[in-house]
Formats: sequence, structure tokens, C-alpha cells
Amino acid sequence: MSPSPAPRPVDGALADVLPAVALALGAPQRAVDLPLPAADRVVVLLVDGLGDRQLAAAGRDAAFLAELRGHGRVLAAGHPSTTATSMASFGTGLLPGAHGLVGYEVMDPARGRVFNELAWDDAVDPRVWQPQPTVFEHLAAAGVRCVQVGPRHFAGSGLTEAALRGPAYVAARSLADRVDAAASAVRSAPRTLVYVYWGELDKAGHEHGWRSDAWRRELGDVDLAVRQLARRLPADALLLVTSDHGMVDVPLARPDLAEDAVLARGVPVSGGEARAPMLYCAPGDAPDVQARWRERLGPDAEVLLRDEAVAAGWFGPVAPHVLPRIGDVVVACPPGVAVHDSRTQRRQLTRLVGLHGGRTDDETEVPLLVAAGGRPV
Repeated sequence: MSPSPAPRPVDGALADVLPAVALALGAPQRAVDLPLPAADRVVVLLVDGLGDRQLAAAGRDAAFLAELRGHGRVLAAGHPSTTATSMASFGTGLLPGAHGLVGYEVMDPARGRVFNELAWDDAVDPRVWQPQPTVFEHLAAAGVRCVQVGPRHFAGSGLTEAALRGPAYVAARSLADRVDAAASAVRSAPRTLVYVYWGELDKAGHEHGWRSDAWRRELGDVDLAVRQLARRLPADALLLVTSDHGMVDVPLARPDLAEDAVLARGVPVSGGEARAPMLYCAPGDAPDVQARWRERLGPDAEVLLRDEAVAAGWFGPVAPHVLPRIGDVVVACPPGVAVHDSRTQRRQLTRLVGLHGGRTDDETEVPLLVAAGGRPV
């Protein structure tokens, strides 16, 4: 891969994308400083795991995306930089402390159990867990036809109902099928928003690392699909490409609470994920846990008590009912570090190469690319 261009300033948030689209469609949902041209038709493609820093380094592997990036913006995905949280920020236009999906695995205070917000849990009603209206619901009420294109198993899933409810769902398996579906759906009504999800780039990064040949090949496929989609859209349509988070490659030698008595002491249950653990501590143990984790992970780790993380704005303003979902101790690992907990988490997670969830620029910065008539905007 070619060297990364100089970093660019962050000038928006992932949570601003759909409110900006709503404004472009003439149905403003809230004020947002992310200007888009007025349009009657919009397609938003979210490529899971495509961080701006990774795209900048891709060079010829993503020539069309690189061209769009030259005119695009850099957005902040927020904390934690993980799919469930980011998808809720994207779908609701809210920050995590407001929408309440605050991590990959989080505490359900009503049951005293941790559950996975990506896979979901049938015991948790997604519309109760996340009751705020989505931007899609707002647009549908304003007369905009909304369509979501993605894998069949996402239709009606807990995360979809919590974070992305509102659109008609079109199941399409391959990337080419999703391009076809989007090109058709955007013409299905005079005012339309089509949201398309693609997750294979993130999968390739997890399994092989984002610097791998497998990742580059997948990015090349995405680049070709975006080029084709841009050419197939009506002239009056906008195409937006963004992502939920970036990624870092982490050496496989990592602490595991199942084998590390020092890190596990006082932490009967953990949540979050390897780059962003949330520690649910025994009563009164949080300060000692914080001290031990700081000593073990080193000065570059951010290890905060819950109130400290909230005061620092990690989750944005936090609603009272969301507060107990957040760990007593909240951790953002430094570069090259991850901490697993295979006491409860799947052991295969310890073998993943590419990870995310932390607060580094490589994980939190995502692109916003805009095209109209097949050309950058």
C-alpha cells in the first residue's frame, strides 16, 4: 500500500449523516453543519470497517474511492468505535449516551446480565431498549420512501429494529446484487432514500488484518461496486459512502481475563470488546480495578471510572436510563494492545487480527464521500 496522505481534520460526526440527508431531501430533522446539495433521491452505502486512514493508505487499490475522498470529509464515529454503537448513531442521528447502544457487549441493568448488541438477545425488546425515533421513521412520516438493502438475516433483527427501523427491507446477498437493488429502489418513488450495507471488508480485516491481500482485494471489489453504482443512479440522485469505524491490526499476544488473575480481580463481569473493555466491578472495587488496569496497560491506556468517562464526553450527553449500562470502569486500549475475556466471550475472538472499538484516529475516523452524476461533489 502507498504511504498515507497527511491526516485531515475531522469536520463532522457519523451521527450527522442522515440528518444531513434529511435536510437535502427537504425534510429537516434537526440542524446539522454537514451541507449536501438538495436532492430528491439519495443512496447511502455504509461499508463496514472502512476507516478514513485505511482508505487514505489504499492508493491504487481503491482509485475511484480515492478520487471521491479528495473532495470528501472526515467524520468521527464516536466511542466505542464498534458496529452496534455506530449503527445506532447513524440510524438515529444521536450520540451513544442518548440512543443507549453503548458497546458491543453491555449490561442490561433490569436483568443483571451482559448481552451482545450486535447479535442481540430475544429477552430484550429493541424498541424499549432504544425508544428514540430513527431518521428513517422521520423521513417516512414526511413522505420519503425509505429502503434498506442488506443480508437477509438482518431483516427484523434486534439491532435493525433498535437502530435502523423504518425502511422497507430488500434482501440481497452479493455486492453486485445490492448495487442492482439500490439502482432499482432509488427509482421506486419521486423522493427516496436507499440505505445499503456491506460487511465483507470488516470481515476480511478481522480475519487477516487490514494490510492483508484479502483486505485489499475486498476493497477493490467495493471500489468497483461504488463506481458502477455511481454510474447507474439517476442524474438527480446523490450517492454517499461512509463507514461505522476503522481498524487496527493488533499482535496476537494479548492479556485474557480467563488467565490473568490481576486484571480479573474485582471484575466478575466484563463487557465492551478487546479494544474497549467495559468492566462491571464488584461493589466498591472500581477504584482498585482502575489502578490495576492502568498499571498493567501502561500510561498510554485510557482507564476511566464511569463518571470520568461521562464527564469527558466519551458517550456524549448520557440519559439517566443509559448510565447503568456503561461499565464501572471504561477502558480505551493504546495502539497494539487488546484485552480479551474468554471467561464469557467466544475464544475465536482472540485469534482476530484486525480490531476496533478504541479511541485512536485509525479506529474512529471514517470518510464521507459524495457523488452526483457519477462525479465527486
